[in-house]
Amino acid sequence: MTALLEVSGLEATYGASQALFGVNLRVDAGEVVALMGRNGMGKTTTVKCLCRMMPASGVLQFDGQDLSRLPSHRAARLGIGLVPEGRRCFRDLTVEENLTAAARPGAWDVATVGQLFPRLAERRTQRAASLSGGEQQMLAIGRALMTNPRLLILDEATEGLAPIVRQEIWAAIARLKRDTGLAILIIDKTLSELRQISDRGVILTRGRSVWEGPFDALSPDLAHRHLGV
Repeated sequence: MTALLEVSGLEATYGASQALFGVNLRVDAGEVVALMGRNGMGKTTTVKCLCRMMPASGVLQFDGQDLSRLPSHRAARLGIGLVPEGRRCFRDLTVEENLTAAARPGAWDVATVGQLFPRLAERRTQRAASLSGGEQQMLAIGRALMTNPRLLILDEATEGLAPIVRQEIWAAIARLKRDTGLAILIIDKTLSELRQISDRGVILTRGRSVWEGPFDALSPDLAHRHLGV
């Protein structure tokens, strides 16, 4: 398969404190890759580097283009869509306004997002602040899809949600994989769900890549050692 995202030797710092020490990561076109690790191991920092929200060194390429010197809006225009941790919807805008604010030409529009998440279609005139946490998460995913990305990054997309809503989110992600061929990089702590949907996994420990491979190669011993599960 063709590498859509290729990261090698990625390093990043917060002031004098180094956070990443040579992260290696690859996402092929149409592939779902899980980025895993305990809290504070560098997952969100890696995402910030990919989306050009903080400086980094190392090889950082998207579809063969060097991302390392691009501002975040240029990286987004190349086709990187982010669903950030904590949702961050525009609370005073309606569902439809949140979606159209991010719109770029392509297959995803308000109607197709509404098909993926019928709750959003039902609440399209409601302000985002009036939605439940799960509905706001659906809106955050829909907003990222409205940019018509080639790579969708989901940072803790199911964290803190009720079990039934988590199931809806996972079902939507499975549908994206099955029906769209969209490349997805997903960060989540639910190993059982990640196994069902991901083609490969990458584990970070203390800012370093310590394991990469298909999920059937992730033994219980490795999972316990690096993930604590």
